[in-house]
Parts: sequence; structure tokens; C-alpha cells
Amino acid sequence: MRHRFAAVSAAAFLSLAGAAGAAEAQPASLYAPSAMVFTLAQGDDSAATVVRAATLSCAPSAQGTHPDPKAACTALKATGGSFDRLLAAPYPGRACPMNYDPVTVTADGVWQGSRVAWKHTFSNACVMSATLNGNAVFAF
Repeated sequence: MRHRFAAVSAAAFLSLAGAAGAAEAQPASLYAPSAMVFTLAQGDDSAATVVRAATLSCAPSAQGTHPDPKAACTALKATGGSFDRLLAAPYPGRACPMNYDPVTVTADGVWQGSRVAWKHTFSNACVMSATLNGNAVFAF
């Protein structure tokens, strides 16, 4: 009788352990993760000094330290995953000096489940402002 009880207890334990393992395999959310860090740095290399930074998470809702997370998430969704689409032709109504004082913007993190490491360097802050005119992502 003791052996039969031990065998039943062991079988029950293994059944529970198997069920717990199957539960862990389920996704935590129905949304693909989207958590990004955006920076603006003075300079054009890895030693560039970060001047400003913002965090953004778009799923399941827009949130983070970004001043307008909803508009930034909408702009990112419009890129279709190609962050170069954040760049536009410089605003023609704005004249910028031709001095070289580089400014670099970056986007690092996970966008809709895929790893992203993107950066773009502008010749100066005026060119950056004219190129990103109306872009909510880097408006922080």
C-alpha cells in the first residue's frame, strides 16, 4: 500500500510540474514588445556627450519619459520599422549655417519584437532641427 501511495504521489507531482512548465511557455502579452531609448548627443562618435534622452514604450499603451509618447508611437508606427523614414528633406524655409558642429540622434531598444540600434549624425543642430521638423520622436 505504501509503494502504491508513493507512486501515485510521484505521478501527481510530475503531472503538476509538467503543467507548470507548459504555463511558462505562454507569451506574457499579446503585444510585441516595444521599448526604446532615444538620445541626442553632441558629437559624431562613440565618445559623444549625451545632452538629452527619453524612454518610450508603445505596447500595450504609449508611456515613458518622452513628453508626448502617443505622438511618438504614432510616428514610429508610420515608419514600418525603417527608422530612416524618420528623416525628411530639410525644411526649405529654414536657412542653416554651414559650420560643422555634429549632433547625433540614436534609437536603441526593441521595436515590435525586433532589436533596434539606429543612429544618424547631422552636421549641426540647425540641420537636425530642419530635417526632423514636425517629427514627434525626437521632440524631447
